[in-house]
Amino acid sequence: MDAPVERLKRRRDFLGVAASQRKWVAPGMIVQFRPYQDGETAPHPAKKPSVRVGFTVSRRVGNAVTRNRVRRRLRAVADRVLAHHAAPGADYVIVGRAGSIERPFAALVGDLETALKRLGAWRARP
Repeated sequence: MDAPVERLKRRRDFLGVAASQRKWVAPGMIVQFRPYQDGETAPHPAKKPSVRVGFTVSRRVGNAVTRNRVRRRLRAVADRVLAHHAAPGADYVIVGRAGSIERPFAALVGDLETALKRLGAWRARP
């Protein structure tokens, strides 16, 4: 059963994930990870545990057109991987890097899969 994927939108959520200091750096992206702590409730406790993901790309990557293109590519990678393989009940932030624009799509998928495995957030598909 795939976990629903929701978007992180508030700055407070992004800062909370960054404060956890759990991340994996790959050539195409940086993946930050924060599982919900004991006693901490999910954003929607009545729903089943979900995967929340946010995207950010700094100005150092390029102009607005380039940053938006990187963000679209990262969203496509996340849609392909996170719903099937990310551990539910956690927040993820995917940070675009300068190499994200030229990196082949299959390599970006591999980067995200490797990051999930290294962070201990990989869930094998049933």
